[in-house]
Amino acid sequence: MQVLRTIPDVRAVRAQAQGSLGLVPTMGYLHAGHMALVRAARDANDHCWATVFVNSLQFGQNEDFNTYPRDLPRDLALFEEAGVDVVFVPEAETMYTADFSTYVDVEKLTDRLEGAARPGHFRGVTTVVCKLLNIVQPHRVYLGRKDAQQLRVIRRMVRDLNIPTTIVPVETVREPDGLALSSRNVYLKPDERQAASVLYQALQAAQQRFAAGERNAETLRAAMHAVLAQEPLVSVDYVSIADDESLKELTTIERPALASLAARIGTTRLIDAMELGREDTTPE
Repeated sequence: MQVLRTIPDVRAVRAQAQGSLGLVPTMGYLHAGHMALVRAARDANDHCWATVFVNSLQFGQNEDFNTYPRDLPRDLALFEEAGVDVVFVPEAETMYTADFSTYVDVEKLTDRLEGAARPGHFRGVTTVVCKLLNIVQPHRVYLGRKDAQQLRVIRRMVRDLNIPTTIVPVETVREPDGLALSSRNVYLKPDERQAASVLYQALQAAQQRFAAGERNAETLRAAMHAVLAQEPLVSVDYVSIADDESLKELTTIERPALASLAARIGTTRLIDAMELGREDTTPE
């Protein structure tokens, strides 16, 4: 496995890589969810590359950029064990020069949910992902379904900017009690970790009612709120039943929809999502 730190080195190695290339972009502190992305990329491509970069642009002023968990030696060992061919680990100065002034904005999709809760977050995400795609030029990029809005925003950016790569969504990896794996789970105290499973239970409540035929979106939101209200450690940020493509809140579900939520448990903010009525069109 090669570890590359400069853009010229990445481009030189990339020029020698014949065949298909799958990319797994990460902020490091890897867990089994990341490894699922790696397996999907490795299995479907001739080359599997990954990136590790904690992107300051997607963190708000009072968010956890400085304390975000980091363990690069462990990350590199896990990537190597999983069969990754190349890992790009740039410094901040490599990605953003002192006079950096160009950003990528995806409008409308970023006005709600995480975009409303974290102003500027998606501009940071789309800018760094656009740069990574320009640098690595992968055929496919592997993203988790848990970050549902991020998945849709990046997919829209790739479409609108005619970037020649395919976004491949990968199923959320969960703990036995349903909690979606996240690097931020490490922040949870034992009692908070136990309480965190209620997020998945809330999504299940919506999914079960949808499967039973309920199409009133407010009824599904109410079911999610009712489950979350049973856990006193949880402070709800938002609960959403939205159109799967536009992410606009729905009154009645007539096509695939997205159930999503964000909540704070102690000082830790967690998100999760579940697709309702999805016809699986995952690219090969």
